[in-house]
Amino acid sequence: MRHPTRSDTWGELADAAADLLLGGRCAGCERPGRVLCPDCARSLPTDAHPAWPDPVPPGLVPPWAAGEYAGVVRGLVVGHKERRLVALRDPLARLLAQAATAALAELPDDPVVLVPVPSRPGVARARGYDPTGRLTAGAAIVLRESGTDAIALPLLRVRRGSVDQAGLDAGARARNLAGSMHCPTELLRRLGARRARTRIVVCDDVVTTGATLREAQRALEAVGLEATAVAAVAATRRRIPTTGRSALSSVDPGD
Repeated sequence: MRHPTRSDTWGELADAAADLLLGGRCAGCERPGRVLCPDCARSLPTDAHPAWPDPVPPGLVPPWAAGEYAGVVRGLVVGHKERRLVALRDPLARLLAQAATAALAELPDDPVVLVPVPSRPGVARARGYDPTGRLTAGAAIVLRESGTDAIALPLLRVRRGSVDQAGLDAGARARNLAGSMHCPTELLRRLGARRARTRIVVCDDVVTTGATLREAQRALEAVGLEATAVAAVAATRRRIPTTGRSALSSVDPGD
């Protein structure tokens, strides 16, 4: 049996203080205290796997994800994105970095540029926080700490006119997103000034139908940039029911 340590004791005191003063709860299990309790932290994935959506959008580069969009991982993504629990950025960034590391494992050892999928105009402003951008920046830090020459650059913007993706099926998402992203010239110049050769990885929090990721890839290709892979924190588990397609997760993680 594992005996409590001094670290455990201090952790329990910190949890009690957070619950008493701030009403804090773990985003993974709702336990009073820190936004990520030690048990949930230990349960997080430690590697990454291919995360192909079904059906696969034509031409999508290999997508990788650290875990399934369920349980603790889902709780962290929702807490960070919808509840602005900014303390969850670091554990989520580590998961994103795991996916990026796996995606890059078989590719040439060139510098890496992580490109976050952009939010619709006004969404980040309304939230007061750009969750995907912050996760991507954090993942680049993790990669650099492990010895990879990596930076995060928000190269993409969303044109006005696209609607909220939540609730749309794969076909509707693809139609909604077609031509919706672009890479402004000044951002392309910024990349050219910092990197002559690079491996570009498109980053998002969750892989669903792949439509958003494919549109981001298309927008990069339109200005001569080739994405080599996709990295995400999590991916929805999908199946083909008798009446059509659906995601098994209970909440659609669209913007």
